[in-house]
Amino acid sequence: MHRVEQAIKSAHETRALHIGVNILEQIPTYFAEQFPQRKAIIIADETTFKVSGRSVSELLHNAGVAQDEPFIFTEPDLHAEYHHVEQLVKALAQSEAIPVAVGAGTINDLTKLAAHYSNRPYFCIATAASMDGYSSFGASITYQGIKQNFDCPAPQVILADLEIIRNAPSELTASGYADLFAKVTAGADWILADELSIEAVEPTAWSIVQDGLQDALGSPAGALAGDVEAISSLIEGLMLGGFAMQWSRTTRCASGAEHQFSHLWDMEHHTHNGRAPSHGFKVGIATLYVSALYEQLLNHPVEQLDIEACCRLWPEWEQQEARAREMFAGTCLLETVLTEMYAKYITREALAQQLGLLKERWPILKERLIHQLVPSSEVKRRLQLVGAPVEPEDIGISRDRLRNSFLRAYHIRRRFTILDLAIRIGCFDLWLEKIFENNQIINNYGKN
Repeated sequence: MHRVEQAIKSAHETRALHIGVNILEQIPTYFAEQFPQRKAIIIADETTFKVSGRSVSELLHNAGVAQDEPFIFTEPDLHAEYHHVEQLVKALAQSEAIPVAVGAGTINDLTKLAAHYSNRPYFCIATAASMDGYSSFGASITYQGIKQNFDCPAPQVILADLEIIRNAPSELTASGYADLFAKVTAGADWILADELSIEAVEPTAWSIVQDGLQDALGSPAGALAGDVEAISSLIEGLMLGGFAMQWSRTTRCASGAEHQFSHLWDMEHHTHNGRAPSHGFKVGIATLYVSALYEQLLNHPVEQLDIEACCRLWPEWEQQEARAREMFAGTCLLETVLTEMYAKYITREALAQQLGLLKERWPILKERLIHQLVPSSEVKRRLQLVGAPVEPEDIGISRDRLRNSFLRAYHIRRRFTILDLAIRIGCFDLWLEKIFENNQIINNYGKN
């Protein structure tokens, strides 16, 4: 917990975080300390109200904390959509009560943005180790058909009762584990950007996320079984990811190419068996395949890169724009794609300089990447142990669609990742061919 205590010192909004077993009874104390003389309002869905919300309301009542009537979302398959934020803002306008969000990702994101729009802080009670957004700055909300990140403060207080969290549905724990594993490839993408002088690694945010990451990922079977120690490590790792985003005011420290796949599928309104797969499951599949793409880079003779040939093949902006317009014609993504692509476009002259730096820095960069990454075979093994999907079909994504998603995901964000590097050195199609050859992932470092 020492790392959590250090992270809270760097947090901009969160003043208290408590992770422990059977600690719900401490909620009134935290509420009174952080929000003296204020009224509370429980925000939950029907499931989380039954699991914890009713108990929280009773505890606050018994401690003499005044409350408004709980706001309970009744939709059977609730998603973080903007119209739900508007519903909640309307309810909060009836008083100055402090929202007490009882739930996981969706409830937290809806409450976070609604509380911000209502000009007040909020209290978060985590009910599952399902994602890293509890402690993060910003909420991921679908608006006008596109998943967007809205700037808004993190909760002032977070309480995570491990007894509740370890008894949450196992798929929620698996989703959180997969989301945490994404910090491995996200870190590799940041290393790439750092070595190529595109976006320097920020030491504090890096340390908060990465220093204890391998320990937090160390017991996937234990997390699946609900082992208290394994769940504690997992939820701590997820909270730290959020604190790093809170500190840096960016998702760079916790999100790379693997998240672009998830965002793409969100924007394409992907569903499987009638519902959207969890964020963590989408990110987990992407992490597995992005790891395989990194293996292709590590096996490539970068020191022999023909920079002049790469620059000759590099299209002018007008060509890239025309291709993007053709690829995303008739979709709501087109304007976003054009904006993001233009923001990261570089000239042939700039590309030559960048690839020269790549060759110069490659020995150091390669060592940093090997130290950071986990072989895709091991990623797959651990995801299987925690009960997360490892085949794209398990989340309703065909192999052909997954392969096409590599290029589409590259287009939707300006952030520099392995996708950008593969395209800039002219290896994108070749590496995908190897990855999808016989539908097998290549996962041996140092072998061509």
